[in-house]
Amino acid sequence: MISVNNITKEFQGEPIFSNLSFNINPKERIGLAGNNGAGKTTLLRIINGDIKPEKGEVVIPRDNSIGYLPQEKRINLSGNILEETLKVFDFIEDLKIRLEEIHRKIEQRDDYDSKDYHRLLEEQSGIIEQLRLAEPEKLRGKAEKILAGLGFDQGTFSEPVKTLSIGWQMRVELAKLLLLNPDLLMLDEPTNHLDIESIQWLEEFLSTYPGTVLMVSHDRTLLDHLTTRTIEISNGKLYDYKVPYSRYIQLREERFEQQAAAFNNQQKQIRQIERFIERFRYKNTKARQVQSKIKHLEKLEKIEVDERDQDVIHFAFPPAPHSGKVTVLGKAVSKQFGQKKVLDDVDLEILKGEKIAFVGRNGEGKTTLARIIARQLSHEGKITLGHNVITGYYSQDQWEMLEPEKTVFETLDDVAVGDIRKNLRTILGAFLFQGDDIDKKVRILSGGEKSRLALAKLLLTPSNLLILDEPTNHLDILSKDVLKNALLQYNGTLIIVSHDRDFLQGLTTRLYEFRNKKIKEFRGDIFDFLEKRKLDNLKELEYQNKKQDAPKEVSNNKIKWIQKKEKERKIRKTETAISRLEETIAQLEDQLQRINDKLSNPEEYANEIKSGELYVEHDQISKKLEEYFQKWEEWHKQLENLHNE
Repeated sequence: MISVNNITKEFQGEPIFSNLSFNINPKERIGLAGNNGAGKTTLLRIINGDIKPEKGEVVIPRDNSIGYLPQEKRINLSGNILEETLKVFDFIEDLKIRLEEIHRKIEQRDDYDSKDYHRLLEEQSGIIEQLRLAEPEKLRGKAEKILAGLGFDQGTFSEPVKTLSIGWQMRVELAKLLLLNPDLLMLDEPTNHLDIESIQWLEEFLSTYPGTVLMVSHDRTLLDHLTTRTIEISNGKLYDYKVPYSRYIQLREERFEQQAAAFNNQQKQIRQIERFIERFRYKNTKARQVQSKIKHLEKLEKIEVDERDQDVIHFAFPPAPHSGKVTVLGKAVSKQFGQKKVLDDVDLEILKGEKIAFVGRNGEGKTTLARIIARQLSHEGKITLGHNVITGYYSQDQWEMLEPEKTVFETLDDVAVGDIRKNLRTILGAFLFQGDDIDKKVRILSGGEKSRLALAKLLLTPSNLLILDEPTNHLDILSKDVLKNALLQYNGTLIIVSHDRDFLQGLTTRLYEFRNKKIKEFRGDIFDFLEKRKLDNLKELEYQNKKQDAPKEVSNNKIKWIQKKEKERKIRKTETAISRLEETIAQLEDQLQRINDKLSNPEEYANEIKSGELYVEHDQISKKLEEYFQKWEEWHKQLENLHNE
């Protein structure tokens, strides 16, 4: 067990958090929550020993190992992918050399009862156990399996790490940690550089990880599927919930409500006591009671209400200008970079108002096709944009393309035209740039601030085709929710490249999967697609097993895992159905309210009322509502039964 005892950390004299205490138990799965700047990364670095707290200590048992993956890391590696991954076990050679030294010393000694001799025997036993656990003979196979799970093709294992992008270099760092298998594995935003398939693989890997996992992540689905405990840092305090993320959000809201109720009751009590003191302060007959009330007030422990996190972007996309029925039409689209072909003879059609997701492994051409549609990249074949289609494009590295020497305000002012220039400060305020923030140079902004500024630029020119490439990178969970809601309300056409499963759920109705230089259409939600892909993979595996004539018994754990995933799939499907039903009910209720408003205003709507059309429509909508409410109750019963299984 690792103990964090009364940790206090300050920045420029201001406390980030004070007197934090909690224990980390073996094999736990913990999510670390809190708004940006709350101190999550700082706490991980303190536990890892990278920085020292102003007060308090972290007590780590001597035999416990810790592995830490930061969000970003300077990487300077000279070897190839497989070599660099295996370098984490360089210490094994040192252990073997030390073991040989101990063997020689033991052979040369005959002081069998001495403390030194017994110390050598203990060290020998410890090293033998370390080597046994490390299983050096299996390391290469383990490394290849982990690298493959994180998206590396076997043919790339011999490529130099220094030729990889930062994202792929970070995957190598993650592979090294997973191979090292520390007792406490700390991950700070591990999915930032992963695609959906790699995230799913990591989720499954961590679900059976033998040690403890402590992670910071903006991937709500990963947190819900993996963690069983959520530790929140808020306003310098720590709150410990023995539940996954979504349940923690519910309990946090209940905490706010309870605090507010307790605070209001106490304030009411204080006002009553103060009125009593004022009224009877100068009456001798009440002197003893007045003094008692004063002492009571002095001793009263004041209830404080935690500040809610209000730092969330708030915006809506402008209405989409009218366009033709077909938004994008692609015929025989191909793209090659040097000798590497990324897209080969691809066809696609996207209609007005559709919301489409591009999914697949990194490097399969999602960003390439997005850039081609946005007229950012030359290509073979034909891409036709429909009548009056106006494109708004947010690239994966959009924030890096901002001019570093310009201020936040200048960045928007340079592209704003017409009356919208009058509202620039309001727009910037909606994206959390307030006061002196608007005069900051772009070069000193954080990754999250640059991403928000790049998103703000999208608002300045109304578009009817939005192309967003990984827009949620660097956004916290609350800001992602706001962006998702804005996209749900957007009445134009949307193409989105994203690895965030929770963000995509309910947002798109059609997917294009990129694989082997081709694209394949899938109609449905992201989780339906992932379940189908999993079934397809299982069928492939089953076929391979039959072909090899080597059937393997499925373990109880695997059966339980499959059952758990199937239950989660049914719950998600039921929740999606309920959500869509509630949207329909809300629309019908709005229609019914408009009819009621007309019926209550007979002077203005006399003709419609006399014709009886309003009454017929009222009756039809009322019957529909009754049917939908009945379905809603049935779905809720089904959901309740699933949760109780």
